[in-house]
Amino acid sequence: MSESYTLIPNLLEQIAVQSASIVSKTLFADDRLKAVTMALDTGQELSEHTAAVPAVVHLLSGKATLSLGADTHVLAAGAWLHMPAKMPHSVLAHEPTVLLLLLIKSPSV
Repeated sequence: MSESYTLIPNLLEQIAVQSASIVSKTLFADDRLKAVTMALDTGQELSEHTAAVPAVVHLLSGKATLSLGADTHVLAAGAWLHMPAKMPHSVLAHEPTVLLLLLIKSPSV
């Protein structure tokens, strides 16, 4: 019996930065996890918001300022962070930036 799985050999080939835009693409979603790539052009911003579930953000390319609650961090490709549900956060791209967002859903009971 074989197991079902999802393989993406190169995340950066899944999405492209578009001029003066923010684009997103859902790569995977089930009842426990949603994986989304996001591409932000220079100067594009996701204004402060919250997520209902815990999340992981991995910067795949570029440079951006991430505000997490009262803290602000300038991060570059390779940065990784986990944030709890309902934490206010925002993103401002300083150059074309691609990130992977993992939304971790609670298991159904």
